[in-house]
Amino acid sequence: MRVQCVLCDRIDTIDDESLLAKRLRNRPIHTYMCEECYQRIAEKTKARLATGKFRIYRSNLTNDEW
Repeated sequence: MRVQCVLCDRIDTIDDESLLAKRLRNRPIHTYMCEECYQRIAEKTKARLATGKFRIYRSNLTNDEW
């Protein structure tokens, strides 16, 4: 399956039977990011977290509260 990174527009090929390919086919909201872009964003996020001024708000909802 050919996929295109949403950030750098690089075209990659992934296995048709992989879990990522299935997610991309069945749920159009899922987008593909190449490994380089994913790592770059992860590094910058960790750097912002280290400053102490950046917070990640995560919900504490359980499956029963949905």
